[in-house]
Amino acid sequence: MMNTKIAKAPSASNKSKVIKKTSISSDARPGWRAASVAAILGGLLAGCSTTPQPQPLPEAKPTETRHDEAPRQRAVLLRERARWVEADWSELPGWGADRASELWPALLRGCARPAEAWAEVCAQAKAGAAPADDAQTSLWLMQHLRPYRVETHQGEAQGLITGYFEPMLDATRRPQANFQVPVHAAPADLMQRRPYFTRQQIESDVALRARLKAHELAFLEDPLDLLVLQIQGSGRLRVSDASGRTQWVRMAFAGHNDHPYQSIGKALIERGELRPGEASWPGIRDWLRRNPALAKELLWSNPRYVFFREEPLPDPAIGPRGAQGVALTPGRSIAVDRASIPYGTPVWLDATEPLSNQPLRKLAMAQDTGSAIVGAVRADYFWGWGGEAEAQAGRMKQPLRLWALWPVGAM
Repeated sequence: MMNTKIAKAPSASNKSKVIKKTSISSDARPGWRAASVAAILGGLLAGCSTTPQPQPLPEAKPTETRHDEAPRQRAVLLRERARWVEADWSELPGWGADRASELWPALLRGCARPAEAWAEVCAQAKAGAAPADDAQTSLWLMQHLRPYRVETHQGEAQGLITGYFEPMLDATRRPQANFQVPVHAAPADLMQRRPYFTRQQIESDVALRARLKAHELAFLEDPLDLLVLQIQGSGRLRVSDASGRTQWVRMAFAGHNDHPYQSIGKALIERGELRPGEASWPGIRDWLRRNPALAKELLWSNPRYVFFREEPLPDPAIGPRGAQGVALTPGRSIAVDRASIPYGTPVWLDATEPLSNQPLRKLAMAQDTGSAIVGAVRADYFWGWGGEAEAQAGRMKQPLRLWALWPVGAM
């Protein structure tokens, strides 16, 4: 979910707390890093030198070791809602098999607004030529970054990944025929009245609707489409004017009414109307089609209401801006809890795809946030736009493990 998607997460420092104790340095285990890298990348790094290790905190469960060596103690970096445990590259499931070069454009976009710890690494990334292929990209990351397993403060390393997308909808500039559902810009008094009016009040109070008339940007055909647009936080509208001419524009997040988000899918499950596996967007649309008299009641059960601003769409290949302030990249950008993972951090995902159940093991950039994205091991995967993206995002709710890739020597 884009920054766009909902309110910004609370600000959290990009600096983490490192607790130090005596540890075995990398020199005490010669070649351990180079050996694992060589196995992954076909010997590409066999001749590279080993990067010195920071002073670490011993992990509660040390890794397995040979009988002739002591357990390697691991550094732990503490963040507000997560702890990061130092890992070896060989521990990342599927590392080396991803199309790593696809991350590079997303990484450079993130470097346009880097976190403090990323200044030096981003300078090197922008100064040099892009890596030639996937192996060279993996090599560059391994030379500049160190992986950390992300887990809760209690040591739980499994979490949840969901998906989001950018809806593509038809709209009109003025209300006409079946297009009667307004998309609103933020009213002038939005920040003065907190919380603002609820969804039900905005849509049913005659005097309030009259006040908001000046803030109508476009009109949709289906109230559920408006809710989807508001949940995703951004969308592409093909707007028709009175002459019949059409233009693609983007509706970007501009604020919300400060009421809590309530899932209508969850509401239908709790009422016994749908089973958990049926509460996808297609399932909800089907239920609404069969129960039109109950549509308003269901939609009003979610009091949150999102306002937008209209933006041009000069390049349809560019995604919306996320909370980091940079364009999102389909399949390579995720929303995270900023108190667990700072914006601009590359991560390694270990999950499965929702439709095929095939492994989803790949690099992504933490570039967005969302009010429902809270916790250490929690991510929202940006699928892009169009029908396939909607189908994947609407069904994604998979177990997740992830590793943060952090600059060597940075805290």
